[in-house]
Amino acid sequence: MLLIQCPACGVEAEETEFAAGGEAHIVRPGPGCTDAEWASYLFDRKNPRGVHYERWRHAFGCGKWFHMARHTHTLEVFGVYAADVLDPPQEIKDRIAERTAP
Repeated sequence: MLLIQCPACGVEAEETEFAAGGEAHIVRPGPGCTDAEWASYLFDRKNPRGVHYERWRHAFGCGKWFHMARHTHTLEVFGVYAADVLDPPQEIKDRIAERTAP
């Protein structure tokens, strides 16, 4: 079971209080995009075995969306950050590099 801390309200709770929302940092194409670009936006996801950036919502709490860096195999949570951040914070990237270095 994951313990997740919501960056919006600060509550730390079990993952059952949250709802996963898929891959983070996906840019929606504009109105002039092709059918192939739109299909790629809707259906293509990385789904790696390893570090993954995901969207989560504090469903049974404040209701806010946020992003989380998590290892999909070990379930280690490297950090959480606000959903309006376009790139993961450097401190989270450093923690990932430190923990996943060979």
